[in-house]
Amino acid sequence: MVTSQGNDPLRPPSAPPGPSSLVPPECDVVTVPARQGLEAVDILRRGAGDAVGLVLHDGDGTLGFLVPPGTAAAWDVPGSTCTGTDGRGLSLAPASPEEGSDWLLPPGEADLATDPAMLRAALGEARRTIEAADNCC
Repeated sequence: MVTSQGNDPLRPPSAPPGPSSLVPPECDVVTVPARQGLEAVDILRRGAGDAVGLVLHDGDGTLGFLVPPGTAAAWDVPGSTCTGTDGRGLSLAPASPEEGSDWLLPPGEADLATDPAMLRAALGEARRTIEAADNCC
């Protein structure tokens, strides 16, 4: 498994058991704190078209964005972790994931994967928005 991470290593969301014909078995997962991830989802949804792919909320305060395979090799966004599967794929069920986890954007309601460049930009904008809100007043 290949992992590339920024300054704050985060545990990636647990992969739920079971096969799925709706989710590509080859994907990487970018994990971020939920607050930043939710802001990034909003930013991506406001952009042109359906820019955000499948997103898993793991119940531990993090979101996992599915991204194309190979993303982990070059991921360098501080405060996030990108976990690759080395071609082994992930086993993701379209129904409910592990206890305490659930799909924020489930299979069938979003593109399969988020474009890494768009996600990188959205996470940067989300970080700046959160910092501005926290430093206000």
